[in-house]
Amino acid sequence: MSDDRRSGEEIGTIAIVGGGTAGWMAAASLSQALAHSKCRIRLVESEAIGTIGVGEATIPPILTYIRGLGIDENDLVRATRATFKLGIEFKDWTRLGHSFFHPFGETGFAMENVPFDAYWLKMFRAGKASRLEQYSLAAAAAAHGKFTRPLPVPDTPLETLSHALHFDASLFARYLRDYAEARGVARTEGKVKHVALRSEDGFIRSVTLESGEQIEADLFIDCSGFRAILTGGALKIGYQDWSRWLPCNSAIAVPTERLDPLPSHTVATGTTAGWTWRIPLQHRTGNGHVYCDAFIGDDDAHAVLVGGLNSPPRADAVQLRFLTGRREQFWHKNCVALGLAGGFLEPLESTSIHLIQRGIALLLEAFPDRHCPAFDQDRYNRALIFEYERIRDFLLLHYSQTERDDSAFWRHCRGIAIPDSLSERIDRFREFGRVVRERSELFPVQSWLYVFVGQNILPSYDDPIAGELDEGAVSENLLNIREVVRLCMEVMPAHGDFIAAHCKAS
Repeated sequence: MSDDRRSGEEIGTIAIVGGGTAGWMAAASLSQALAHSKCRIRLVESEAIGTIGVGEATIPPILTYIRGLGIDENDLVRATRATFKLGIEFKDWTRLGHSFFHPFGETGFAMENVPFDAYWLKMFRAGKASRLEQYSLAAAAAAHGKFTRPLPVPDTPLETLSHALHFDASLFARYLRDYAEARGVARTEGKVKHVALRSEDGFIRSVTLESGEQIEADLFIDCSGFRAILTGGALKIGYQDWSRWLPCNSAIAVPTERLDPLPSHTVATGTTAGWTWRIPLQHRTGNGHVYCDAFIGDDDAHAVLVGGLNSPPRADAVQLRFLTGRREQFWHKNCVALGLAGGFLEPLESTSIHLIQRGIALLLEAFPDRHCPAFDQDRYNRALIFEYERIRDFLLLHYSQTERDDSAFWRHCRGIAIPDSLSERIDRFREFGRVVRERSELFPVQSWLYVFVGQNILPSYDDPIAGELDEGAVSENLLNIREVVRLCMEVMPAHGDFIAAHCKAS
């Protein structure tokens, strides 16, 4: 079709149904990206409908989102009472009494074009290398409660430090609401009562609120949470149940007092039927218990959570139910599902906010006209389905390869029939220690390496690429990396001191 025939068919109105983290992230990004267009953006939400904030932890790509909006990180940290995150510690996971760390940033460096993981695994299998965490500055800093942003110290891990944030999810949504409204987004208070479709093509024509107000738009964004009013309701898009792979379906969350000293990492601790989280914020600590209700009752799950708290709860517990999985399609006709409306993967690796961010980025890459071409929809859905499936596999690795057999839940997890996409990765790693992944995947080689090794999965053979390295030179190199990590860690300030100096909440 010629440009002349398509002129005047640009998206003129966008309606976002639902607020919370997903809704206001979408509103903030769209208001910035479309600042020079005539497109009007409206967000409909109801204060009477609570938002779900299972996790308050993020992963490093959140900083790309923040910087892309031109937001000052220190200002956001103060406003959301955030802290910094260098990774996740897994306790009682591989087996009772055992722990391992999944850090952000780089670990070691290549030697004569041989990747660090190849020569470290060779030495570790021979009993001539230390634990993997001792070669990571992020892991060492987290172990000692330290933090700094990357520093311009060439040829040291200080230069390549990577971090994410722990923040109050409700305050994050509030911050983005202010950002979006300042850029013209109109907020409407109300609940959607009815969704009208166009008879000629099945596109959404309008939503009608309980007040009787009717809102029409060219493009709709479904951020209505698990209710999925537009995608699951009006458009009848099916949902793939992934509970056969990720069986946890419940969570209980409670806040406690602030931790002191302030940790710079998230803690996930295995329980008899799931796991608990501990997330430090400047004003409080977020705690929760994710579990499968087929293996433990709600009262007992609550008792497990309260029994492991560092201080008494500051509020009543919040009970959550969920079904892991995803929509068959995320973008259908003129509607895009974001956040819980599109799917849910439990918060073990803090990926929920990233999947919202990824969905927004993909939409902006293929931002449509009023026709919402099927080609763009198909590409969008393929890309996001790929993202969900690869994250699913990474989470499933944590459950299916554990050594725990002390409870029915963990025995069930060890017996899960894993998909071929994960089975291939495990088999390849067990052979030569190689991580098979696509370049566009979220988690890098290092992330897979830490979870493989952390769960005592080691290769049967050395990677042939490491075979020609001089063992003495490799040993010296490993000692040097450990010493550099130690020296860099020692010059880093305490996490709490860094926040007090740069971004302390009022």
